[in-house]
Amino acid sequence: MFIVLLRYVKPIEVVESLVQEHRDYLDRHYAAGHFVASGSQVPRVGGAILVQGLSRPELDAVLAEDPFHREQVAQYEVVEFDATKVASGFETLLARAR
Repeated sequence: MFIVLLRYVKPIEVVESLVQEHRDYLDRHYAAGHFVASGSQVPRVGGAILVQGLSRPELDAVLAEDPFHREQVAQYEVVEFDATKVASGFETLLARAR
């Protein structure tokens, strides 16, 4: 499982111009079962995505599809971890953890 942290490196106006395309990208990967949760950081300096079921090379390929990556709007930090404990209702995250 991975936590992907995005930090915007261009003005928010540039980010905003790509938000709908970025949301479409997120939707595709939610539908594929890759993304578990996502959202903006507070304050809005970037975002975060919780990812499951991909290897690191597969994740790198998925992130390369992001319009924020393509347009160099954000820098990415990827943290890999094994989920060993979850809240009630999130047990499927354990089943998919490596």
